[in-house]
Amino acid sequence: KGRRCVRYKCGLHNTILDVLRQRPGWVEAKDGDWDFNWCSLAYLRENYDHSYLEEHVRINHFRNHYELSRKNLMVKNLKRHRKNLERDIGRTEASQCDFFPCTFTLPSEYPLFVEEFKRTPGSTWIMKPVAKSQGKGIFLFKRLKDIMDWKKQDGSRSEEQKDAAQVESYVAQRYIENPYLINRKFDLRVYVLVTSYVPLKAWLYRDGFARFSNTRFSLSSIDDMDMHLTNVAIQKTAPDYDPEKGCKWQMQQLRKYLTAKHGREMVETLFRRMDNVFVRSLQSVQKIVINDKHCFELYGYDILLDENLKWLLEVNASPSFAASSQEDYEMKYRLLEDTLNVVDMEGLSGKEKRVGGYDLMWNDGPVYREDVTLETLHSSCFTANTHLCVNDREKQLRWLLKPFPG
Repeated sequence: KGRRCVRYKCGLHNTILDVLRQRPGWVEAKDGDWDFNWCSLAYLRENYDHSYLEEHVRINHFRNHYELSRKNLMVKNLKRHRKNLERDIGRTEASQCDFFPCTFTLPSEYPLFVEEFKRTPGSTWIMKPVAKSQGKGIFLFKRLKDIMDWKKQDGSRSEEQKDAAQVESYVAQRYIENPYLINRKFDLRVYVLVTSYVPLKAWLYRDGFARFSNTRFSLSSIDDMDMHLTNVAIQKTAPDYDPEKGCKWQMQQLRKYLTAKHGREMVETLFRRMDNVFVRSLQSVQKIVINDKHCFELYGYDILLDENLKWLLEVNASPSFAASSQEDYEMKYRLLEDTLNVVDMEGLSGKEKRVGGYDLMWNDGPVYREDVTLETLHSSCFTANTHLCVNDREKQLRWLLKPFPG
């Protein structure tokens, strides 16, 4: 049994194109006749509904991926999921979804937002456009007057501009004022691959990274986005940004630091809580996302740690694969290579729980490690908790590909 030729199409010109070009037996499709398509979201919107897809072909997005990746819809779906859990199972189970900050969609929920805002005077809030990325259009505020200014600007737009703005409403979110700091503020980027929503089948990648801000954190300066946002697109505009070093730690480095400072048990708890975030958020859209056997989705999760070690900020359906350093390029190259190994166009793998750097985290239920103990089972620990950052990827790949010489 050998590899067959796979014709690919790619709408992006970064790391993913390098991976596709260097994959044995894969050739670039010169016309519309392709087996595998790594497309942009714009391509998906314009072409998916008009395309006939043969049985074997694969494409890298679900049709309505935005149910989880658009900020307002993610919160709406999580709120609904939490309410359903409370009704059907109880408050304890529903509390497992308490990992996103208090959030309102504006302008539609403006009265509700004002009510909540007045309950906690002096607190900081953050405004984010629901459909933009890389920190665009984000600002912090502490006074309703700042929103009034924003609303006035909105009121002064032409009707044509307002139509565009309707599509792009904002979320107002309570700002996490007590982030966990390692000298500076940081958040985590973790990758989750979904190969099916019915049944739900999700894989967690063992590598990821922490993204740091360039500037020391302080709530006294809410206008300095370099301090408050960790997006590379924002940080690389800072005057002291070093492109060689970037502003990232690999996940292993972060785990070593946290283990040395707080001990192994606390770190295990942290990663178990993160697993809970991934699974619950996917379950919140499981019945809404249009499941299609041709589709898979590689999500980039942004997680912020605070003193209580939690908070889901957002989920990206099109995380950046442009590299900010050589180390970053190598990590993303491995991630994308292993994504193709899991999607498995060549038909090499069977029912493995681990493929390259991926661990099967959920397969219509939690997937446990082979060496899991009863104590771990009782703590509802998913498999990925102890694998995240412990990457024996090359050894695992050698085992997987052993029957296929060359």
